[in-house]
Amino acid sequence: MLTYSKLDTLTAIYQRRAVRSYTPDEIERDTIEQLLGAAVQAPTALHAEPWAFVVIQDRARLRQYSDRAKALLLRQQQATSHFQKAEPRALALLSDPNFNIFYDAGTLIVVCCKAKGPFVEADCWLAAQNLMLAATAQGLGTCCIGFAVGVLNTPDIKAELGIPESGAAVAPIILGVPRELPASGSRKPPVILRWVP
Repeated sequence: MLTYSKLDTLTAIYQRRAVRSYTPDEIERDTIEQLLGAAVQAPTALHAEPWAFVVIQDRARLRQYSDRAKALLLRQQQATSHFQKAEPRALALLSDPNFNIFYDAGTLIVVCCKAKGPFVEADCWLAAQNLMLAATAQGLGTCCIGFAVGVLNTPDIKAELGIPESGAAVAPIILGVPRELPASGSRKPPVILRWVP
């Protein structure tokens, strides 16, 4: 069973960062299974537990998926000028043939839903957060890769990865040993719209 002896919960929450640089160290299956065990402890509406997981540790396949994701996103964005105006940095990254959307991490864990329905995506995101905090507590780095969602939900890749037709890839999360920890980011204080005593 996963223990949190390295960091307490609040420390893990405040130390979690989007890590985009990893050592070549491989993450062992036992560690991944522990993280998945933590993920499924997430709250779940109606106790549905709608999540399922895909683990990919094949760097060549991840690179192929990265290249396909970039091409798909660029095609989609050519149809809309909004993206180009709003996100020039993202467009530059996607256009760079050397850019890997998975940042050369050796492990991708895809939090999927087995079927769509009310609260399913929320449950999957809660599981994803558990996984990321558990990884932080173990000294590992993670980053959720939104660029990957579209390509992971194409029919051929869903079939290749065993994602049910009625389900979907929800939260692709890279995992690895950080080369360095990014500097602490700042957050605005909570916006409390009303406090009703």
